[in-house]
Amino acid sequence: MLYKRIIEGGTINERRGKPTPQFALPSTVNWMRALSLLIADKGVNFTAAKSFYASQGKRSMDAWVENTILEQLFLGLHHLSALEKMKDAKTSADVARVGILAWYYGVANAASAMTAAQNGSFQEDHAGTANMWDREIAARGLAMEPFSWRVSSLVKTTFLPEVKAYRGGSAGTLLSSLTTASEALGAAAEYLSGSAAWYAWKTEEDVRKSPDFKNLGVNDFRTKAARVLRDERLSRRSTGFVHQASRYRGKANYREALFLAYGKSTETILKGFVTEQALVLRAFLAMAGAFSSRKLGKVLWDEFVTDVDANRAFSTSAAGVWS
Repeated sequence: MLYKRIIEGGTINERRGKPTPQFALPSTVNWMRALSLLIADKGVNFTAAKSFYASQGKRSMDAWVENTILEQLFLGLHHLSALEKMKDAKTSADVARVGILAWYYGVANAASAMTAAQNGSFQEDHAGTANMWDREIAARGLAMEPFSWRVSSLVKTTFLPEVKAYRGGSAGTLLSSLTTASEALGAAAEYLSGSAAWYAWKTEEDVRKSPDFKNLGVNDFRTKAARVLRDERLSRRSTGFVHQASRYRGKANYREALFLAYGKSTETILKGFVTEQALVLRAFLAMAGAFSSRKLGKVLWDEFVTDVDANRAFSTSAAGVWS
């Protein structure tokens, strides 16, 4: 009954009917599975990240910046601790939606710590955090695979070849069973491509509302002038891991109620999902912590880890992630 009413009948904000969750759920689960397989293949942990960032040196910064880095890492660790408890839930659907929110905010906190450590900045909104991390971290080669994956532009003729290079001939997809890192390459590339296409669509909608577009007196991008206007905007936009994470969170937070929580096959599809989320967030936090430790210096970093483990009220150990 509920499926028929919502999917076919629609709601106030989508009166023609909501999109079916038939494909969204497997794609949601398989992107996280792909990331976890690639992380295991690449061996992303604190030790590997320290080696990756060996050339990074301590940066001079004021106490406010240092405190921001430590605060954001602590918040991320708290979200990880929540996920690592959620994975023990008997029914995955009970925690799947809030698990995605905890995962995303843990990623955003860790990303904010990295950008503060890099240039002393802090963004107050989702888009700002994603843009700053992509520009200051990923685009500068300061992210480890698979978190380094990005497209440099939202112009289709630019980003499709970049996605193809990441795919590397893999036959894996977001709707197929993933068991190997080779298969995961294809699924991760497909999610990056879909995210780039989605952000391109959002950008096109913004262009349509702009005075410059309205002055052209057109309704679409069939004319050369309209395409030039659109592509100029698209060429200045990139899409990286934190952009994808933000879109991922948006689906869980705003998509129709049936997504993640309705249907007899849902629980089977969700098996292992929260565990994989925790693995991915742990790896991202390990990377962020290793980068931050180099920028903060050994004395303050060691003091931070020791203090957190002496005073934390949650379960996950700082030393367990950052040593």
